[in-house]
Amino acid sequence: MDTEKIEKDIQHMSIPQTLEYFARLHPGQVAFSSSLGQEDQVLTDIIARNKVGVNIFTIDTGRLFPETYELIQVTEARYNKHIEVYFPDVINVEALVKEHGINCFYESVDLRKKCCHVRKVIPLRRALQDVKVWVTGLRASQSDNRNDMKAVQWDSTYNVIKYNPLLNWEMEDVLKYIREKTVPYNPLHDKRFLSIGCASCTRAVLPGEDIRAGRWWWESSKKECGLHAPVVDFQI
Repeated sequence: MDTEKIEKDIQHMSIPQTLEYFARLHPGQVAFSSSLGQEDQVLTDIIARNKVGVNIFTIDTGRLFPETYELIQVTEARYNKHIEVYFPDVINVEALVKEHGINCFYESVDLRKKCCHVRKVIPLRRALQDVKVWVTGLRASQSDNRNDMKAVQWDSTYNVIKYNPLLNWEMEDVLKYIREKTVPYNPLHDKRFLSIGCASCTRAVLPGEDIRAGRWWWESSKKECGLHAPVVDFQI
């Protein structure tokens, strides 16, 4: 896949125009994965406001905050846009809990990654099965792991074009857009939950801490769940 040509084609386009470009290139096969974070809410607003033919989906791990579930409903009502929800396989979750315990992710990085694999990565595989272009809300400044990402790249794990339209945005750009367009967002952000995942794995960030310090705060790993990294298959 010639991603360099695509980048050249879209380099002078606005974000709505780039999304329309992909939607025309692969009608019905462009999907945006939203975790309902502030960046994702910005992209949802752009997609809905411009009536772009991009499907939106999210993954319900089964352990999200109540505020996140509420935001799904509020967002669908605000934009009259359906958000497809994918769930982990109940058999896989039951096997994980039976073997390792309900809160095994606190015990080791490997068990935490295994939990993320069961609850996030496997559902993502299903969500991307018939997708040609995967749109994300990733920003380069979110973590060191994302600094070398490109706006358009080939994802060999899922065999899709991965498009990160907000890659070069700063947090100030995101917040400005939310204010100006009155975009609905998770009220936990106002309580210093800057990066929100599962309720069991997310805490508020202290002043001066990194934006992702509240994710898996008990470990010193690279703070990724595996959705945007090469997939390691775990024995379930």
